[in-house]
Amino acid sequence: MDLSIPHLYPLYALPVLLALLVGMWFPVTGHLRDQQLKRQYYRVQLVTFVSAVLGAKLTFLFGEFLWPLRPLDSWEQVVYSGRSIVGALIFGLLGAELAKPFFRYPLPPNDRFAAQLPFAFAIGRLGCLFSGCCRGTPFESPWSVTYSDGIARHPAPLYEILFQLLAGCVALWLVKKQRLSGCVFSVYLMAYGSFRFFSEFLRETPKPMGSLSGYQWLSILMVVLGGIFYRRNLLRRERDRQTNDLSDPTVATSL
Repeated sequence: MDLSIPHLYPLYALPVLLALLVGMWFPVTGHLRDQQLKRQYYRVQLVTFVSAVLGAKLTFLFGEFLWPLRPLDSWEQVVYSGRSIVGALIFGLLGAELAKPFFRYPLPPNDRFAAQLPFAFAIGRLGCLFSGCCRGTPFESPWSVTYSDGIARHPAPLYEILFQLLAGCVALWLVKKQRLSGCVFSVYLMAYGSFRFFSEFLRETPKPMGSLSGYQWLSILMVVLGGIFYRRNLLRRERDRQTNDLSDPTVATSL
């Protein structure tokens, strides 16, 4: 598959724009009936978005240039460089958790939001596939991709697209069946962190840290954070269930 078409920047921007539109269109607040809760949720989401954008840039600079461990050659690298999904997820999660008590938002993580994220990321990765960023390592096979450098490579963005589509389908099923309520995003973090750690071996990214890339170390952090918040949300569900049982007159009488 030859993708050596010059000047494909529009084909990068358009999928990213479409991914943002998908995220905005998906009815993530369909389960919220109270208008006050909706307003609180949107405020939290605004902080989440800003944190994710900032984290995506900072993580890219770390993963590609090891900044701030190494100085940047020029600040043009900040302006014109890319972004990282890994950083968007980590910083978005931390921004949301800090914003919730500030805006007094009482609900657990939104499973509907978690279910639409993989599909948005899959669409965005189409831009990476066609524009030649996030390239794979050299690899000869019928499904290799070749860019303007003439080197056959692993289609690393395609691997991630397939993962994201699968993860999105699983997340939708969990939401529909009301399984792991409040924990879908944590499960996704652990799954994507694991996938990204191993897929980095097939990506042409700098690996100066013990033969691992900066993204791989951050992927480990993502898995850890996902596990921490998964456990926390499970304990919260159990406390809520016990509280509801105690408030039920039938249960109280039986006790």
